Formats: sequence, C-alpha cells, structure tokens
Amino acid sequence: MSGDHHTNHPVHGTAAGDAYVALPPTAVDATASGPTRLIVAWPGFDPPRTASALAAAIPMTGVPVWRVYLDLPGRSPGGLGSGAILETETIEAYCAAVESAVERLPAALADIRRDLGLPDGSDGADGPGGADGPGGSVGLVGFSAGGAAALLAVARGIVPVSAVALVAPVVAPSRVARAVEKRSGRDRCWTDAAAALADRLDLGSLAGDLAGRDVATLLIGGAKDRVVPAREITSLRDLLRRHGTGPVESATFRMGHALAAEPGTEARPPITEAVRVDGVLTDWFRDRLARPTTPPEEGAQADGPTPTANTHPAAPQQNSNKPLDAATANTQPMVRPAKKQPATVHPVGASPDDTQRLDAPSQPAQTLDADQDADAALAASTQPPSGGDGAWSSDTQDAEPETQDAATESAAAECAYGRAR
Repeated sequence: MSGDHHTNHPVHGTAAGDAYVALPPTAVDATASGPTRLIVAWPGFDPPRTASALAAAIPMTGVPVWRVYLDLPGRSPGGLGSGAILETETIEAYCAAVESAVERLPAALADIRRDLGLPDGSDGADGPGGADGPGGSVGLVGFSAGGAAALLAVARGIVPVSAVALVAPVVAPSRVARAVEKRSGRDRCWTDAAAALADRLDLGSLAGDLAGRDVATLLIGGAKDRVVPAREITSLRDLLRRHGTGPVESATFRMGHALAAEPGTEARPPITEAVRVDGVLTDWFRDRLARPTTPPEEGAQADGPTPTANTHPAAPQQNSNKPLDAATANTQPMVRPAKKQPATVHPVGASPDDTQRLDAPSQPAQTLDADQDADAALAASTQPPSGGDGAWSSDTQDAEPETQDAATESAAAECAYGRAR
C-alpha cells in the first residue's frame, strides 16, 4: 500500500507486507552527501516493539535523509529477557522475524522508494552490492532483534549498505536463554530444530562474511543490560575489527535493554535512555551521510520554528553558549568521525583514577493520552535529563552490568564519545 506522501510530515505505509513510518529530511543545517538518502530501522521484541514506537524513541531528526522505521515480521509472545525465551515458540518466532526481515528488505525498499518518490537504485554499477546507482546505498539501524536483522542483511549483501548501527543487538540468542535459565532456575525446552535456528543467528559467526565489505559500524550497548551484556557488545566489536569489516566503533550507556517503557507498541515521548542513544546515532550518521550547510545570518527571522541538527523530540537543548564538558553536559554525547577512532582497545589495567562516575538519574517515561494521534507523539518534545550524559566509550575496560552499579567514562584523548566537538 502506498504511503500518504507529505513532504514535511511523517509518511505511513506498508512495504513488503510490513507497516512503516517514514520521517522526512527536515534538518536545515546539513544536507545529504554521497549516494545514501535513506536509513531503514527495525525495532525489537522488547520496547520499542513497533515501527511507530521506535520512530518516537530515536527519530534522528538532525540526519538530512529519510529515516524509515519498518516493523519486523511477526510478534514475540514475550520479551527476550523473560521466561518466554525458554519456549520453542518464542525462539522460533524470533528466528523467523529476523530471517524474514532480511529476505523482505529488497522488496520493502522498492515499495518505500516508490512511495517516497526516491530513485530505485536499480542501475548500481556494482550490482546488488554496489552503491553507485541513483538510489545508492542505504543505512541500517536495528534495536535488539532488529539489530541482528541489520547485521545479517549486511553479511548476506542483500542490499548495498554504507553504514549500520546496532543498538543492543542480540549477539547470541542461546546466551540470552542461558542467562534467563540462571536467573529463573528453569531449563529451556527448545527442540533440536529450534536450537539449530538460534545457532544460525549467532552474530559472531557472521564476522567472516563481513570481511572486506568496508561498512562503517556502530555498536551501542547498556551497562545494565541483562539481555545483551555490555561485554558481548565489546567482544563483537573486537571480532569485527579483527576480520577487517570496516571502521567499527562502540559506545556503552548506563542503561538496561529497553529504549521505551512497556508495552512499547505506541508512539510515546522518548525516555532518557532513548534521548542519549538518539544523540549518538544522529551525530554518527551525520558524520557519514551529511555535510553542514551555511547557517542563517544572525537575527534572521523565519515564519515558524526552524529545526536544527538537534531540535528534535529526542534531543535536549543546550542552555548556554558555554563549551560542553563531557562530565557535566546535559546534552547527548557527541560522536567523532570514524577515521579518528583507533582500531585497538585501551589497556585493561587502566587506573580507576582515569575514569569518572556517572550519576545521571533515570528519567521516567512520559506518556500521551491514548487518543492522541501518533504523529503528535513523534513531534512531542522532552526536557533534557539532568546530570551527566550517561555514556562512556566501550573502547576502554568492559563494565560488567551485574557487578558494577554504574558505568565509567573514558578520559583518554582519543575517545570518540562523551565529549563535545
């Protein structure tokens, strides 16, 4: 079904059988550079669970390309951190959703590009893996189960991809189930066939298929995440680097797994954790897909509010013109270009004196009236969280979410996150 196309408003439609929400490029301080004009983002089996909920959580408004949030095929009987993951029905639903999302992506892109009036990319000079056609390559974003789908799509080369960002991706479904077994005292009851499906979606096994693809990759994890511990994110980062998959960066936040409050199926104003993640995603994609434009003259008047790189529902605003400080800034962490990121980890024996505690309080989720339109939720604004920005570079010593109560922030000069430009 074709989306209802409006240049400056969200577009709702269906692509390859799955619902999507497309947010138009409205940034006025940057313009798209290179062939990528489209980012596709998948939600997960945990909040946010739908395209509309993910669009409200991480709108990436400052990125001057279309951001299309696409539902995963099917639904999970329960969250991945719950006892439901121990049932065959849940792991089969997870595997089917990830595999089907990847298989449907080419057809979904064709529908989306038709709806939005974008070039179809059919004349790429390099064939299915090329990025030189009029439609160019795409960016991919995935949260949780959607993160597994995004990396699988890159590994299979099913569409040309220039950059992929994975937020709390499920690195290994079997390890998620093992952790639930330990917490609950129950054993999983997977069939042999279900276990084999889960093993196929171990992201570590995809590293060899990603070698040489030169796709910029960002991994984001949570220091309090019990579904995908931060150590799994950093291990995946190091594995991808060893296989030469392209520039790989990572960041860890003091957060759990979810990016929205339960049930995570409707568009709601973003919670603090989503605000921070959205800020990193916005800056990272701007570094790769955009170039700044000349700012308007000081004192120039406009007919209405003028959006800027960070004037979107998930980005807190600066309160003054003072330089940002990584330890005290009330804005989201800023991302440096990938080329400045070293490809090695810092020594494990770093002194605790080289780190800073983060004491940013958790901000409760805000809600809208049930009858309020979903588009209004996408446009709703939130206040900036108080305290630190909640992020630290996972290029330093890993934090164990079950043993460390708070994450730390690297003070190294080459750190790519948690400092102002």
